[in-house]
Amino acid sequence: MDIYKPLVALLAIVNPIGVVPFFIHFTQNFSHEQRRRTIRVSAMTAFLVIAISAVAGLRVIEFFSISLASFQVGGGTLLLIGAIQMLNAQPAESRKDDLSDGSSKADAGASIAVVPLTIPLLTGPATISTMVIYADKARHWWELAVLVSYGVVVGLATFVVFSASGRIAKVLGKTGISIMTRLMGLILAALAVELLSEGLVKLFPVLAFHL
Repeated sequence: MDIYKPLVALLAIVNPIGVVPFFIHFTQNFSHEQRRRTIRVSAMTAFLVIAISAVAGLRVIEFFSISLASFQVGGGTLLLIGAIQMLNAQPAESRKDDLSDGSSKADAGASIAVVPLTIPLLTGPATISTMVIYADKARHWWELAVLVSYGVVVGLATFVVFSASGRIAKVLGKTGISIMTRLMGLILAALAVELLSEGLVKLFPVLAFHL
């Protein structure tokens, strides 16, 4: 197994820079500490998803009798919900009761860091399937260890990129963020439909004849 190919594939698929607009949107009403907590949780979750996928991805999927096609349909649904909110310029999970309760807002930040920022925007079905495929090719324990270490690299990259999102927000301003939010919402909706269609075709091959 070429130990460098998985890292290149991971960085290309995860692409934390491409997720920055979504991070700005989902955390625009957060305080500095809540945003930092979201960054930490998101980076750690990205590492855990990659590490678990490499070490036990096949076993977990087989244990729950879940196919990667099902991941695609579920992930596509989550993305479509987020896209609709972005097209309406509505911050995700922003409820009035959250604004009055600091602990609730902290919990919401952690929740947003996991879903949808990390799963499925950063580490979706493509990331999981990539790690499962390369883990299946591994023939030695150290090759699995290398795959897990790539999770650390992705987690650090996510932390650094998300930490710089504040500077990006200052450059764009509120109007720029609003325009970018709607534009990315439209793109996200298209990606969600693409993900849903691919998953549905895998689950129901007969649909391929009608697409």
